[in-house]
Amino acid sequence: MHDSLFAMLKAIGWHPDYQPGIARDEIKQIVGAYEGLIVRSKTVVDADLLGEHPTVRFIGRAGAGLDNLDLAYLSQKKIHVLHAAEGNRDAVGEFTVGILLGLMRNIPRGDAEVRNGTWEREGNRGEELMEKTVSLIGYGNMGQAFARRLSGFGCKVLAYDKYKTGYGSAFCTEADMARIFAETDILSLHIPLTEETRAMVSIDYLSRFKKNIILINTARGEIIPFSVLAEAIEKGKLRGAALDVLENEKINKLTPEQQQSFNYLKRKSNVIFTPHIAGWTYESHLKINVALVEKIKALDFQKML
Repeated sequence: MHDSLFAMLKAIGWHPDYQPGIARDEIKQIVGAYEGLIVRSKTVVDADLLGEHPTVRFIGRAGAGLDNLDLAYLSQKKIHVLHAAEGNRDAVGEFTVGILLGLMRNIPRGDAEVRNGTWEREGNRGEELMEKTVSLIGYGNMGQAFARRLSGFGCKVLAYDKYKTGYGSAFCTEADMARIFAETDILSLHIPLTEETRAMVSIDYLSRFKKNIILINTARGEIIPFSVLAEAIEKGKLRGAALDVLENEKINKLTPEQQQSFNYLKRKSNVIFTPHIAGWTYESHLKINVALVEKIKALDFQKML
C-alpha cells in the first residue's frame, strides 16, 4: 500500500496496523482483534480466514477485482465490502489503449527487430484504429475509462453489460451480443472473474464472431484459458491478442498443458504479454488509497452494530 494510507486512516479516526508480509495462518490468529481488513489480490477472505463469529465489519479491497473474496459468506455475516476500482480505472483505460496500439502497429516486434539489427518496414506495416469497431464486454469503471479514451480515435465503440441498461452515451453505443458478434473487429474484456465468467471465452464463443478479431484482456486471465488462446491463434480466429493477465500468473508453475499452449503463444509476434500492470501506476497507487478511505469514511458504523 502507498504510505499515504496511514495518515488518511488516522485522520478519520482509525488506527492502522500495516503488516504486508503477514502469512495467512498469522492473520487467523490475530484477526479477532480488528474491525476492518484491507487486502490486495493474494489474500483470500472467507470463513476459513475470519471464522464463524468475525469481528471485522468491513473488507477493503485495494483494487478492483473481488474474486478473492467469498461474497456470499461476507454478505451472510453482514460485513461490508468496499473496493477501489475508481483508483486504477484511469490507469487501466490508458494502458488498454496503449497495448492495443502496440499490437496493431507492431511496436514490440519492431523494437525487438531494430535492437537485433533488422530494419524491416514492410513486414511491420500496421493497421489503424480509425473506423474499426471496438466492442467492450462489461461497462463498469474499467470499460467506461477505456471507452472515454477511444473517443478521439474515430472508431465505433459498442458495449455489452449483462447487468446494466440505458448506459449508451457519447462514448459508446449499448449493444446486445448479437450485434457484438456481427460487427466486432476488436474485443476488449472488462468483466470480473466469477463462476459465470471463468473460461467464458471458449472456441465456441469465438466462433460466433463474424470476423476474425483482435482480443484484449486486461480483466482476469481465467476468463480465457491458454488452450483456447493457442487454438484460436493457430486457426486464425484470433488474428492477434494483447494479454495483461493470464490463466495462471505463476509463470514458472504452469501445468504441462498450460506450458504447452504458452510455449506456442510466446513464439507468436501477434501476441503481446505484460505482467498484470494495466492498473499499476504511481498515480493509481495513491488514488486507490483515496477511494478506499472515502468509502470507509462514508460507512455508518452505528447502523452496523
